[in-house]
Amino acid sequence: MTSEITLFVNPTAGRGRGAHAAQPAARVLREAGFAVRTVVGVIADDALTRAREAVRAGTGALIAVGGDGMVSLALQAVAGTDTPLGVVAVGTGNDIARTLGLPVRDPAGAGRVIAEALKAGHERTVDLGRVGGRWFGSVLASGFDSRVNDRGNRMRRPAGRLRYDIAMLVELASLRPIPYRLTFEDGPTREVEATLVAVGNGPSYGGGMRICSGARLDDGLLDVTVVGACSRTTLLRVFPRVYSGTHLDHPAVTVHRVSRVTLEAPGVTGYADGEPLGPLPLTVEAVPRAVRVLTAPPTGAV
Repeated sequence: MTSEITLFVNPTAGRGRGAHAAQPAARVLREAGFAVRTVVGVIADDALTRAREAVRAGTGALIAVGGDGMVSLALQAVAGTDTPLGVVAVGTGNDIARTLGLPVRDPAGAGRVIAEALKAGHERTVDLGRVGGRWFGSVLASGFDSRVNDRGNRMRRPAGRLRYDIAMLVELASLRPIPYRLTFEDGPTREVEATLVAVGNGPSYGGGMRICSGARLDDGLLDVTVVGACSRTTLLRVFPRVYSGTHLDHPAVTVHRVSRVTLEAPGVTGYADGEPLGPLPLTVEAVPRAVRVLTAPPTGAV
């Protein structure tokens, strides 16, 4: 293991927390004896190019400092390589870090976990989802939730999460079932009307909404959650249950566990780890053991 590691920083994450978080994380890592260099990711394409250069040059680890979007960008550099990923989670949602049991909004604590993992050689190898050449760690969203994202991204005001709350109300007012064509593995194509279809490598998105509550990072499979056609009243009644994962018990919801799925629907954009992938159709596949992640040892481990 080389003692040089790379911090991959989004200075705008968490309303500016990314820039501040890099400092205590870097301090802890340097105190632990590591040489730390920084790649700042303001423009995604340029930042990713430099992150990939660091991986090719043999950096001991790539440490994403930011939210799920920054972790997702880092995945594009380390997936399928021997370079481990560290996470200093200081974004808004932090679903990937939560699923991995990593510190959230505690950059010094995250730095200690990374330093200890590097010294002890402790890491967890987990699956990723892949769409073409794009990797994701948590959930691919399509349908009602992605349309809320689309509308929120087009709105200039208000700032922050309130923009997406307003976008959700507008989309609710025009709620209509979406005609999907779903193909699981190499099976026949199924035509269904649905409110949304989410494909989970991990269980949650949007800051703790456990839309694919049963998804595991190490089973080699994707959990496809299909929320069937439903009224606004039903959606509003069931929606709060997504935080506990109990929405899966509702008769309008079905779950399919597969290694590959193709989603087709008109006028629907796919989002993975909160980032737009492009319009459907999209084919999603599970890639087992695709990335090495620096984590704390299991409770009770010596």
